[in-house]
Amino acid sequence: MTETTSPRGLIGTLELIAEGAPEDGMSLGEFVDALGERAFGAILFAMALPVCIPFLYGVPQVMALPMMALSAQMGMGRGEPWLPAGFKARRIERPGLERMARGGRKWFGWLEALARPRLVALSGPTAERLVGAIFVLFCASILVPLPLTNSTPGVALVIASLGLLTRDGLLVLTGLLLGLAWIILLITLFSLFGAAAADVLKDFIRSVI
Repeated sequence: MTETTSPRGLIGTLELIAEGAPEDGMSLGEFVDALGERAFGAILFAMALPVCIPFLYGVPQVMALPMMALSAQMGMGRGEPWLPAGFKARRIERPGLERMARGGRKWFGWLEALARPRLVALSGPTAERLVGAIFVLFCASILVPLPLTNSTPGVALVIASLGLLTRDGLLVLTGLLLGLAWIILLITLFSLFGAAAADVLKDFIRSVI
């Protein structure tokens, strides 16, 4: 499916959504409708933003499984994203939407400005199916119950999804390599240390924050 962008940019659209959201927030279905997009790249980019922002709790858990469902659909070659009613009913609080928009502008606004069509074969229909299958792995790793470990696969999803949206194959490749490196790290740690890998990761995270 051809990816499109709003003239104001996707992050600008997210800022407008947060600004106009009701006080009690909105459902995930309403959020997707407000995006005005029917492209996997746009929706996955928006949903992955709160997953990669450190210390934003609640919203990542709302987003992870729906993102996995969308990634699986992309991997199967489905032409248009679809979410089950149960996922669409999940609510996002207004403060979460506002933090999502602020974080998106702060951390990824520059990347959206630099994105442009290049290495377009990596964002085409055939490549998109492979990317979708890999995204499923990224989404699964987000569900690993360790502090801050959602951030790396979340960043990988944001970068690669933005690449799909803008037909920037370099961003797609960068996001995939980052996320796959994270998956390899998780597998290696749990293979070598088993349950103790959780303590290894926690100690590493404490050392860098």
